[in-house]
Amino acid sequence: MDKRIPITIEEFKNKRKEILKSEKNDQNKKSVLEKLAVWITDKVGSMGFFLIIFTWTILWLGWNMLAPKESRFDPFPGFVLWLFISNMIQLFLMPLIMLGQNVQAKHADQRAEIDLKINVQAELEIETILTHLEYQNDIMIKILSDIEKKA
Repeated sequence: MDKRIPITIEEFKNKRKEILKSEKNDQNKKSVLEKLAVWITDKVGSMGFFLIIFTWTILWLGWNMLAPKESRFDPFPGFVLWLFISNMIQLFLMPLIMLGQNVQAKHADQRAEIDLKINVQAELEIETILTHLEYQNDIMIKILSDIEKKA
């Protein structure tokens, strides 16, 4: 951040715009693969995905336990194909979810950094306003004392 204290209101506004502009630039820096990983993380981490997997599991296991023996495709007690497919889903999604979470954490860190910059800027603005108010109070007290002397 610039060490020089802005003097005018316009300089304060421009400084805030610079901080927010840098945030937008940081958000656009994600690669296509990072965006895909975040999208998959969001979708897999949803209740809808859980319901799809849960329904698939119930249907698969139910069919292979209760259907006529001739029409079963993954016979009880092994459920080998179901276990294989479930493990493959887990093996493929786990690294993608971890990557998506890393991208989300990086974005959260950047947001926290920008929030800190905005808070520092707000503190500077408040300090400037308080200094200005103290100056106005001093002037008003001088004016009142001059009026009282004349009266």
